[in-house]
Parts: sequence; structure tokens; C-alpha cells
Amino acid sequence: MTSLWLGERSPTRPHIMYAVLETGGKQYRVSTGEKLEVELLPVEAGQPFVFERVLLLSDQGKVTIGTPVVAGAKVLVDVVEHKRGVKKVIWKMRRRKGYHKKQGHRQELSVVQVREITT
Repeated sequence: MTSLWLGERSPTRPHIMYAVLETGGKQYRVSTGEKLEVELLPVEAGQPFVFERVLLLSDQGKVTIGTPVVAGAKVLVDVVEHKRGVKKVIWKMRRRKGYHKKQGHRQELSVVQVREITT
């Protein structure tokens, strides 16, 4: 089975529109209808949110790369819910000194569903 790279043409799979957006210091490749978890957004659950920091846009095989962002491109999402991520354990220890410290962290996340990508 062969793998398809980003933007590669396939006779059985038509071109899908996708965008690369940046939020929370991370980059995500999204297309319409996808659900993803991003860092907490300042919006209530059930409300729409617009990502304006779109770094790359692919529409019908035509790729537009921003410098640093694509002008006029936006990704409209619906905030499905807010939740907390899995617990990460931080364990610090100094050998032979009797010092150890255990600390935990749970990241606040928003689950969003992509409604549309506009250019």
C-alpha cells in the first residue's frame, strides 16, 4: 500500500481543502469536519471561534504559503467542549541528598470541530 504525501494527487482520492493553523505555540493541519484538541480558548462551549493565524492553505491542489500568514485566510471552528488533558507526572530528585519532589500537571484543553476554511 502506498502512502499519500500532502497535496499528492490520487485518482481515487480527490483533493481536499486543508489549512495549517497556529494556536498555543503549536501548528495543526486541519480540514473541514475534523475534531481536534487545542490549548484552552477564551470562548464558551458551543460558541464559534475564528483562527486568523493560517500559515498554509491548500485548495484544489493549489498551495499558498504565508509570509508568515496567508492574507485573508481564516478557519472557523465550533468549540465542542472544554476539558483537561491526561496527567503528567514531574519527578525531581537529587541523588544521595534525600531530596525528591513529585508534582503533577493537567493541561486545560478545548475540543473544536472545524466548520469551514475561508480564503
